[in-house]
Amino acid sequence: MERAKQIAGEAVANLVENNQVIGLGTGSTIVYTIKMLETRIKKEKLKFLAVPTSSCTKILAIKAGIPLTSLEEYPELDIAIDGADEVDPKLNLIKGKGAALTQEKIVASAAKQFFVAIDESKLVKCLGQNYSLPIEVLPCAWRAVERKMERMNGKPVLRLISETARPVITDNGNFILDVDFGLIKNPKQLEQKLDAIPGIIETGLFVGMTTAVYVGTKKNKIKVLKNNLEIS
Repeated sequence: MERAKQIAGEAVANLVENNQVIGLGTGSTIVYTIKMLETRIKKEKLKFLAVPTSSCTKILAIKAGIPLTSLEEYPELDIAIDGADEVDPKLNLIKGKGAALTQEKIVASAAKQFFVAIDESKLVKCLGQNYSLPIEVLPCAWRAVERKMERMNGKPVLRLISETARPVITDNGNFILDVDFGLIKNPKQLEQKLDAIPGIIETGLFVGMTTAVYVGTKKNKIKVLKNNLEIS
């Protein structure tokens, strides 16, 4: 699916217009977006500013010659571009495989429009089908949150760096719990319950935020999904 991922990443890069301020997401698909933006800067003299959602994206953007800014300077963005781990028919998302979910959600919420680039393997009938839900938690609270997840019939696992067995640390200095809730039939309700738990910083549920999803297919084509409809 790598070619499909590339097609989707490049397609959302072509949504960027001159003099915009954009949010730039994190992940393997967005690597292709950054490469395409680098090409457009060189060939088209495209001018824009980007707010990165992680230190990884920041480094890639700097190397690509993309001018960076921050939400402190631009609290409202024209568009935000990102990938996703799962997308349901209502365009709700699970994100957080790259442990950047908090900054990704902040940036997406600050944008007038939020566009998502994926390959078609990320389309699911119900969230939780293939991935557990990432939840960012304060380090001092992870055990307490873990217990609460178990009481909600979730199966939490502290995300570790496999080589060292040490916890993954987010850019915000927090831990990640990957919680298997099974199929998430009501993502909005689950998000509200999780948001009320002390110690949880943010969840990987992106509910009702997506403007459109650009889907790269095995046939090297792009499908654009908006409000559960394929529009191209």
